[in-house]
Amino acid sequence: MSKSEESNKLVLVIKDLRVTYDNKVAVDSVSLDIRRGEIFGLLGPNGAGKTSTLSAVEGLVKPQAGSLMLDGIDMQKNPLQSKANIGVQLQSTSFQAELTLKEIVRLYAGLYNVSLSDSDMKDALHSIGLEDEIDKRFKQTSGGQQQRLSLYIANIHNPLLLLLDEPTAGLDPQSRRQLWDRIEHQRGRGGSILLTTHSMEEAQAVCDRVAIIDHGKIITTGTPAELIRKHKDDPNVRKAARGKVTLEDVFIGLTGSEIRD
Repeated sequence: MSKSEESNKLVLVIKDLRVTYDNKVAVDSVSLDIRRGEIFGLLGPNGAGKTSTLSAVEGLVKPQAGSLMLDGIDMQKNPLQSKANIGVQLQSTSFQAELTLKEIVRLYAGLYNVSLSDSDMKDALHSIGLEDEIDKRFKQTSGGQQQRLSLYIANIHNPLLLLLDEPTAGLDPQSRRQLWDRIEHQRGRGGSILLTTHSMEEAQAVCDRVAIIDHGKIITTGTPAELIRKHKDDPNVRKAARGKVTLEDVFIGLTGSEIRD
């Protein structure tokens, strides 16, 4: 397979996905596809269906309808095989607070059956700027350090697909930029990434394509630049804009300016 064919290969295909909780529809006939090496952003207000979509891909919730294919594998029929090829970083990490960083890495390397020597461990923690924290307990580390460790753990088994739910929420600008670099590095290794974010700056900085979701439905999909061109003359987008139309203006114009809880 040539390099161009490889980059156009679909890693994740979501078709007509429907997720409900009791009588409430959280995800309504959502269809998406993500190519190899692509960073895809799922944008939406609170309660729009972003996390429910990720939870279905991760296998945490059972869809009422639709299909999920990972590298040609039916994820609903082969959940264990699918999960072995997915890495997940949540907005809030839940590693064992009393364990040291070294112990956490060892634990998850064992869970994923990844062989990791002491030298490998040192190199890995050095690569994420945590070599001096190796014997520090997780609860003693900063938010930025915890996010860097979490992203490393999510990638420890070189998954086909990495799911990131608000990966930089609460981080300072320096930590956020460093995490963007690490996300870009993962893409450079051929991994595909599906992330949710409330930051339009982040979406424009790291995402190849984005989809805006609201009330469980996909409103629009494309590169950030394509969405601006496509919707810049929409009256609601023009109303939201303060000067040159931005992705945030498109987002507010299409989803409304009301605050969501």
